[in-house]
Amino acid sequence: MASRRDKIKGTSRDIDAWFKITVERSTQRIFDDAEYEGNGCNMVPSGAWKTEAPTDAYIVGLKELPENDDSPLTHTHIFFAHCYKNQAGWQDILGRFARGKGVLLDLEYLTDEKGRRVAAFGYNAGFAGAAIGIDVWAQQNLNPSIEYPSIDPYPNENKLIEHVKSRVEAARKGGQYPRIMIIGALGRCGKGAVDFALKVGIPENHIIKWDIAETKKGGPFPEILEADIFINCIYLNQPIPPFITKDMLDGDRKLSVIVDVSCDTTNPHNPIPIYTINTTFDKPTVPVKTKNERPLEVISIDHLPTLLPRESSEAFCNDLLPSLLELPNLS
Repeated sequence: MASRRDKIKGTSRDIDAWFKITVERSTQRIFDDAEYEGNGCNMVPSGAWKTEAPTDAYIVGLKELPENDDSPLTHTHIFFAHCYKNQAGWQDILGRFARGKGVLLDLEYLTDEKGRRVAAFGYNAGFAGAAIGIDVWAQQNLNPSIEYPSIDPYPNENKLIEHVKSRVEAARKGGQYPRIMIIGALGRCGKGAVDFALKVGIPENHIIKWDIAETKKGGPFPEILEADIFINCIYLNQPIPPFITKDMLDGDRKLSVIVDVSCDTTNPHNPIPIYTINTTFDKPTVPVKTKNERPLEVISIDHLPTLLPRESSEAFCNDLLPSLLELPNLS
């Protein structure tokens, strides 16, 4: 929570701004409460914004608000609301703002003069999505009868790379590396996926990079079936033909892992309409039933950057901070 009524000095970034920073306590984040307290932040119980925040406070969050609450929203909220592409429940969340006369500043639509997001988790999402996808491929080759286990966040990037690289080497047993197809390879998300694949030793000629030029003809794309791993990294902002369909999966294919980083599961124009649920770190994959004996698992985790929570948070905050400091100048 940030109120415009008070001035603080002396954070780790030497911020001198017209804000009082209030942080809700939490045991579920990578940053301890003590780190915030050490930077001069006032600490309050979780959920205190509903009862304690002054009316002029900005409520800064990240993901959607809890679904079991339909109370009117009276503050200015800054978070990813996931409302403007007909996602499930969009009427409910916008209705809460309308009833409470609150304001939504949706982080998805904080863009620069070229229309690009100012702050986004795209790179980290692609990086983490590629990590899990490659690890699932390794699991299919090392222990095909054992379900892919739950995932815990990694303390740092090097630990994640070390783990997946060792699994790839064990799974390929001196043979071929997996072929990885990335659609949206030129964007931030796609670059993250490419970078991770390279860092665990996947040869560049095994990474198929597609973007607008390759997809402008419209799907479906049978080329996807020739890859071992398909990673979807596009930003969906308009209806498009599907990249792949269930019927395509019944024939011959190498494809055994799909990572839907974009994760538009509830979007009516989802370009990967072969699954219907989001997966989680507790259950990272969902199997897709086909007439082909080769397995196919989909990873559709909508919080991929939390695999590397500290690096992801620091990168996002560095991008977002200049815009937050401009809030007092809003008319």
